Amino acid sequence: MKTTIITDKKMVERMWWLIDAKDKILGRLASTIAFLLMGKHKPYYTPHIDCGDFVIVINASQIRVTGKKEKKKIYYWHTGYPGGLKSMSFEEMMKKNPKKVIELAVKRMLPKNRLLKFRLKRLKIYLDDKHPHVAQKKLIVKAKL
Repeated sequence: MKTTIITDKKMVERMWWLIDAKDKILGRLASTIAFLLMGKHKPYYTPHIDCGDFVIVINASQIRVTGKKEKKKIYYWHTGYPGGLKSMSFEEMMKKNPKKVIELAVKRMLPKNRLLKFRLKRLKIYLDDKHPHVAQKKLIVKAKL
């Protein structure tokens, strides 16, 4: 038996995954997406090589959270100016930009290293079930999320 070691990113075979986010829990969905973007499901996973796949998320506007998080979960960011701490609740964020909710959840579950921005570029999020990636052969994730 030989162990396959990926030495170059040209050796990586990328697949396309289609995930329907309708009535899925945000955290469970984000961890599955992060797992696929990193490529940990592949037998030749290497931490220092970007060997993850493309992920298409549809129906992002119909995602949900458990408990009272809709009102109590707060997103914070800073403008860079003195006194510039801003905040927005989950409910307000879903009305304003539902894509950002999934993107932030996935981004915060990925390792913070040089590969982060390349992994996030392979994440495609759409608010409804229409997407322009019809030509790609997609694998549909039907796992429990």
